[in-house]
Amino acid sequence: MKEIIESFKLSVQRFEEILQEKPSISIHDASIQRFEFTTELAWKSIQKFLRNEEIVCRSPKQCLKEAFSFELVEDDERWIAIMEDRNLTSHTYNETTAEEVYKRLPNYLPLFKKLLSSLEKNIK
Repeated sequence: MKEIIESFKLSVQRFEEILQEKPSISIHDASIQRFEFTTELAWKSIQKFLRNEEIVCRSPKQCLKEAFSFELVEDDERWIAIMEDRNLTSHTYNETTAEEVYKRLPNYLPLFKKLLSSLEKNIK
């Protein structure tokens, strides 16, 4: 459990760092890639936590629903937006979509940080 939390923590840190960089096409692309990676680690960290609680979830949305009940995350529509944006960016590349998602990325960082804090408090 600690290993995935450490990976998630590093990913959140790197995501935060890239969001502080001066915008450019390369920074947009790197930010989106770090966002995708952080999103994957977020839901897989939740999944691992839930397995330790003897709850099996197989999809990001199912894991989020369970995470709400454990108060790991707040019932916040931005979590659904995170998953939707992650699907948009990972399955197809469209410059307009990428620009729209890039603009939303700073809104997601606080959710990742809060999840990280909740997971660190609950590590068994």
